[in-house]
Amino acid sequence: MSPLCLLLLALALVAVPGARGACPVPADLKKSDGTRTCARLYENSDPYYDNCCQGPELSVDPGTDLPYLPSDWSNSASSLVVAQRCELTVWSLPGKRGKTRKFSTGSYPRLEEYRKGIFGTWAKSISGLYCKCY
Repeated sequence: MSPLCLLLLALALVAVPGARGACPVPADLKKSDGTRTCARLYENSDPYYDNCCQGPELSVDPGTDLPYLPSDWSNSASSLVVAQRCELTVWSLPGKRGKTRKFSTGSYPRLEEYRKGIFGTWAKSISGLYCKCY
């Protein structure tokens, strides 16, 4: 195989959409005391997956119902991770109004890749949430 083919193959494997980047594995979402975390939101994302899931973070416990996110978190999340056997439902407007989406177990390093209607994305668009675990 030529060196060019090997280089292209390596680049294709690295640039796969949906790659985890710097995001934690969903099974690793736990507090320092070992108790379960339902989801974790991050303020920063980046065109490079390795730089996503960084910056300030908001940990969400199972059963958390926040129709109004704290003012410093409303419309600021750009990455998120949902723990195993959990589901995060988000709303685009405060009071559980506007567009809604459910995120199942997994890492979502770039919310810019998830459409919210025709013209928008979920990056910096989350104003309310509910997280449940099974």
